[in-house]
Amino acid sequence: MMMLNLLPKTNLEEVLNKTRSKARTSQESLSFEQLIDALDIKTQNNFDFDRLESHKIYHLDQIREVCIQYRLRFLDIKYFKNDLPESAHQAIQDIETNHGTVLADFKVMAPSVLFRLERKDDPLLFVPMGNNYFYLVHKWGNDLHPLRKLLMWPFKNIWNLLLTVLAVSWVATEMTPMGLFTKTPDRASYWMLYFFMFKAIASIVLFYGFALGKNFNPAIWNSKYNKS
Repeated sequence: MMMLNLLPKTNLEEVLNKTRSKARTSQESLSFEQLIDALDIKTQNNFDFDRLESHKIYHLDQIREVCIQYRLRFLDIKYFKNDLPESAHQAIQDIETNHGTVLADFKVMAPSVLFRLERKDDPLLFVPMGNNYFYLVHKWGNDLHPLRKLLMWPFKNIWNLLLTVLAVSWVATEMTPMGLFTKTPDRASYWMLYFFMFKAIASIVLFYGFALGKNFNPAIWNSKYNKS
């Protein structure tokens, strides 16, 4: 536990910035002028482009990637169960004053539980700019657990889950004394025990998944219906 406390927590805004930088190095880098040209200025939230902060502009693909990695949701603010803090209201007011507009159609990126319960994890507040670009209005709350990305890795897809169950089954087999099952342990006995552990753990995972209506990260990141 002490070692975990020493690990730096995960700042979602920093993760988004790294994801955006990675996307730009793998593709032709857009200048700020090209980025502005890509926006649909006739849609929601009429910004004064001369006052925009380019580092706060993110594409939906970058938001989706981070949501899938960390098992987060990106939903309309009406589904958010927590109240906006005063700092968020102040950030909205500052942007509206600087840009001479009224912001609308807010989106929140946060762990699934914040759309069901009142918690203080790491929400980010966005508004759409058109053409699948979003402007980061404010970030507040606590940063995410440093191991959240690793802990959410099994839920990215069925293959990750299968590899996790195989690995956990192997650990359980290694920790179980073979002498409890046979007086003459051999390779065949080991694999029989491993297969038994795999079936038991897989059954628990399947029951948990079906009973609670769980789904994989790509299916829930922007869904208001699926459970977490």
